[in-house]
Amino acid sequence: MDNPTIVFKKPKEVVIENRTKPEPGKGELLIETKCSLISTGTELTILSGNFPSQSAWADYGKFPFIPGYSNIGVVIDVGKGVDKSWIGCRVASTSTHSLYVTAPVESVYKIPDEVKDEEAAFFTIGMIVMNGIRRSQIQWGEIVVVYGLGLLGQLTVQFSALSGARPVIGIDISEFRLKLLPDKPYIIGINSNQVDAVKEVKEYTKTRMADVVFEVTGNKDLIPKEFALLKKQGRFVLLSSPSGPTLFDFNDLCNVPSFTIIGAHNSSHPSFETPYNPWTKSRHVELFFDLIKTKDINLNNLISHHSSFSKAVELYKMLLNDRSKAMGVILLWQ
Repeated sequence: MDNPTIVFKKPKEVVIENRTKPEPGKGELLIETKCSLISTGTELTILSGNFPSQSAWADYGKFPFIPGYSNIGVVIDVGKGVDKSWIGCRVASTSTHSLYVTAPVESVYKIPDEVKDEEAAFFTIGMIVMNGIRRSQIQWGEIVVVYGLGLLGQLTVQFSALSGARPVIGIDISEFRLKLLPDKPYIIGINSNQVDAVKEVKEYTKTRMADVVFEVTGNKDLIPKEFALLKKQGRFVLLSSPSGPTLFDFNDLCNVPSFTIIGAHNSSHPSFETPYNPWTKSRHVELFFDLIKTKDINLNNLISHHSSFSKAVELYKMLLNDRSKAMGVILLWQ
């Protein structure tokens, strides 16, 4: 196959198409993919087709849809105006699940030698979480609750702890996910199917409740209940992208307790570094790789599946049916 590419033909239908190998245009790199990370949130939302027809999801997820935004590969050619020294470089890009992809040179990130391909594949998830952490304005010693412990949630716990939050409380209904939390005395796991989460948080925080709650479940119906974990004037950060409307009482759940509700979509990154906010996507990816090198974050136990891209149809079918035991799902292209 010249360029095998994963395509969502329509809701719940995945195929691998043999597409033409692209040529790099002006200012572009041609990248041969080594591995890519499936986004079990974004990609499965699109593949399920379970989103309103008039929504940002519908604008983004038009079929046929080519998924993927965490691609790791090696530059094998460059377009006009690009320095040939790029050839041979390992790079991360927000390209699709394809063997060969092109990307503008300014949109890719060089990967340090000390960072493995499969670690680097988490870079998009990392930058999303880092942006959310910054927008939350966590301060040293604040109490953080992370609701939902998928990939985003697991990294939110780790980055909150790195930011000085104490304690950091992760909540999920999956024992599998709860067991993946770092083994630290200030990181606490709560199974909300087994205990009253509000009561537990109240006990762990000496009745203070959380300064910050991160919503990372994507469950539109669960969101209103999560506000019960916040202290008055606390901050609620929407790090997930729910696929539908939520019934929300703004008086009781925002105005009276004076909560601050913060959106934290990846697109809220600044386009350029300024003295007031230097934390662009590029700066966050650079920091993410540095934290991997210094072992300040742990990704090894967050990889649950390795699979050849040739098994993608079966893999997506499995994930659609039950992703409760899936974390980092890596597609191998070599």
